[in-house]
Amino acid sequence: MSDRRCPKCGTVYTDTARFCPRDGTMLVEVQAKPPQPPAGGSSTSVRTPAPGKSGLDRASTLSGQLLDGRYQVMQKLGEGGMSYVYQAKEVSAGDIVAIKVLSPKLAADRSSVERLRREAGLAMRLDHPNVCRILRLGESEDGLIYLVMPYLRGELLSDREVKGGPMDVPLGVKLLQQVCAGLQHAHELQIVHRDLKPENIMLVPDGDGDKAVVMDFGLAKERRADPAVQKLTATGIILGTPEFMSPEQIRGKPLDARSDVYALGIVAFEMFTGKLPFQGRNAQEMMIARLRGSPTPLRQVRPDMPQALEKALAKSLEANPDDRYTTAVEFADALTAAAGGGEESGGGLFGKLKGKFT
Repeated sequence: MSDRRCPKCGTVYTDTARFCPRDGTMLVEVQAKPPQPPAGGSSTSVRTPAPGKSGLDRASTLSGQLLDGRYQVMQKLGEGGMSYVYQAKEVSAGDIVAIKVLSPKLAADRSSVERLRREAGLAMRLDHPNVCRILRLGESEDGLIYLVMPYLRGELLSDREVKGGPMDVPLGVKLLQQVCAGLQHAHELQIVHRDLKPENIMLVPDGDGDKAVVMDFGLAKERRADPAVQKLTATGIILGTPEFMSPEQIRGKPLDARSDVYALGIVAFEMFTGKLPFQGRNAQEMMIARLRGSPTPLRQVRPDMPQALEKALAKSLEANPDDRYTTAVEFADALTAAAGGGEESGGGLFGKLKGKFT
């Protein structure tokens, strides 16, 4: 078992504790020594860090290297404002995983490091087939902070939309029901995603179709007030993707499950039409439209869509959270009813789906 270190006070613990008993900070795993290769060499080609090369410089060029003595990095999958993402193989078990490494330009920013640790602390509590969970938070000897997640073989919803165009009702509703099931699980744990968008939904082959998996709870936060969250947002910076933000998120108000319902309503509109329900020449104009205007009716773009589906999306996109669906379950049941699969008020088809996906 790896030791665990408190990133705040530096104390190292050898037991199974997850939080520092001194200051309550979540512990990160550290690897004191990399495992030695077996006698006679190894069939795995491994590059070690070049002498004098800092860990932070190494974050963007990890392909082919051995990270923390236990992950053989295979290739870079992508990068964003917060991190680099790699495909890797866990040497001991042979499992293929995805590893998110904190971006070097932000690694020196204590608030960015705190956000990454917070992401792990929240996402480690998630355990649902329609949510990509965090397996481990680690920190290498040379200072790389990283998250380990299951490697999902599939296609981003955003890529599917570009290639396949607007979806038909049965497929779209099926995928949306699964996203609702994953969000409901998170919301029951008092976790709000805050950055739901097609780029954060993976379609994974599953039997005779695809399974929707919600990814990247990097902007997730607990619903209840928390001093750590207040500290992270004290600068007034709004976190999220402008095109999918709820009005209350744009205003910097407290968020709950209904904000994710709103974002999913925009995702759904785009799935069925290939367009966004609010128009503007740039992100700022689109945000203003959400604060002052009304969404484009679904059937104005696609007259062949059921009226009940238009009504369901319109309710999810109400500017006032009190006028929306209260939970992801309610939104899923409305979608099911709109697709002709059950009544909006009762358990609906979502009740059966929830049993399947939970």
